[in-house]
Amino acid sequence: MRWNLKPTPDSEKIKSLQDSLNIDELTATLLLQRGIETFEQARQFFRPKLEDLHDPYLMKDMDKAVARIEKAINEQENILVFGDYDVDGTTAVSLVSSYLKSFYPNVDTYIPDRYDEGYGVSFKGIDYADDNGVTLIIALDCGIKSIDHVAYAKERNIDFIICDHHRPGDTLPDAVAILDPKRVDCHYPYDELCGCGIGFKLLQALAKNRNQTIEDLLPYLDLVATAIGADIVPITGENRVLAKFGLEVINTNPRPGFKAITQNLKKKNLTITDVVFILAPRINAAGRIKHGNYAVRLLTEFGIEESEAFAKELEVFNADRKELDKRITSEALLQIIKNQEENRYSTVVYNEDWHKGVIGIVASRLIETYYRPTLVFTKSGDKLAASARSVKDFDVYNALEACSQYLLQFGGHMYAAGLTLEEAQFENFKAQFEKVVSETITEELRTPEILIDAVIDLKDITEKFVRILNQFEPFGPMNMMPVFMTENLRDTGYGKRIGSDESHLRLFVKQDDSEGYGAIGFGMGNKLEFTQNQQLFDAVYSLEENEFNGNVSLQLRLRDIKGRE
Repeated sequence: MRWNLKPTPDSEKIKSLQDSLNIDELTATLLLQRGIETFEQARQFFRPKLEDLHDPYLMKDMDKAVARIEKAINEQENILVFGDYDVDGTTAVSLVSSYLKSFYPNVDTYIPDRYDEGYGVSFKGIDYADDNGVTLIIALDCGIKSIDHVAYAKERNIDFIICDHHRPGDTLPDAVAILDPKRVDCHYPYDELCGCGIGFKLLQALAKNRNQTIEDLLPYLDLVATAIGADIVPITGENRVLAKFGLEVINTNPRPGFKAITQNLKKKNLTITDVVFILAPRINAAGRIKHGNYAVRLLTEFGIEESEAFAKELEVFNADRKELDKRITSEALLQIIKNQEENRYSTVVYNEDWHKGVIGIVASRLIETYYRPTLVFTKSGDKLAASARSVKDFDVYNALEACSQYLLQFGGHMYAAGLTLEEAQFENFKAQFEKVVSETITEELRTPEILIDAVIDLKDITEKFVRILNQFEPFGPMNMMPVFMTENLRDTGYGKRIGSDESHLRLFVKQDDSEGYGAIGFGMGNKLEFTQNQQLFDAVYSLEENEFNGNVSLQLRLRDIKGRE
């Protein structure tokens, strides 16, 4: 594990921010590391307001999208809201369809079957639209590369509005409107929205056109916040505003579906981390194990009993998903050893029986053991399909592009992608991918890195500092939970391995005569030796509140430990 300290910001900037905000040097440093240099930027960071959201009509084609939807409503057309089967897609479909249905009845939804149709807009979905007299499809979280599909729909007199956040290809589909801030000809001020976020901008524009205010859209923000957390988009700019207000809705007035999922939790207030690890996996499990429609039904159902029934079904799907990904991960690790591929630059594994719904999770799990770009393949019809995951700062999308002569199709972004190929090309692709990765990845990128915000002493952890730190939430990409390093720590004799397999570590640490803190390190049981017999060690950690038996205390969430030489 590499420990790297973030660069210290310019001392004059630190002093200037200290003075303008009346804060200490450490807090000013943390803010500057997040790109916050002025009083106004700090105001937007600590006190985001719905008024900070941009005018939706700044997005290219928004006027065309709104005009086409209003035309459909005026002429009593049937509208189909189409979206991907993951959290971003199902929340986006739930968002747009439930808003439209609040004033217009002729709205249907469609989520493609992960196994029968695959990712994105499908011909089967367009046929469904055609069979049901649909003349307008609104595609969410997909469609930016669906040139053939949109042309196929046009032959059947079906128009498309595409709301996507993925990188476009050189040619855009022939749609009525394409809302995607990543279009080169779109100058919208913020281009990091997720698919559900783009859907919300469409709602914002429709609401504006109908003399509604942003307040009328507040109840929908629980869906947007969930998608932001699940899709791992930066928690900056508009995403920060949407996530913050969406979390408030989740914690104060959640839709019945969310209430049904969380009603047995002991936690009173959910953070974005809870959304990622509690809500998102259950929503995702529907599309992975059964069908994404289950998620949409849960998220658009307003009857309490029905919501609880749907939530129970998702709980079962999620338990099945956990069992599958545990078994397949074990099989994949065995395959790597059997093939003597432990020392390669990439991981590419394949089994025709592996469940397509969990191969992305398995790819992430494999990176925990072999830290390198990873692809997990399974059989999909008469083709092979894979999920790709990458390591920090390595662009797996570009690596796939360099192997595209062997691929039927691929899509995604820097850290995650999906692809399909003919089975006959598997070995050629595997060899080429290993070659590309070996030639482009640096030795440094092959070792996990912990980025440290600041080196502090335990005495720096004051009540005021913790209070301010809590206001940095919601955390996420570009605003990660601050990571600190403290040197010369000593365990006071309470150190032990915990957990059923003793894989975790619990300590009670002090530094000189400072106040002591409990510390927990998940998966760090093997580090106990560095803390025994009163020996000094250095630790990298975040600060978190630990709730136990109704008592809340501050603890160190350990990331790594190193003994002092």
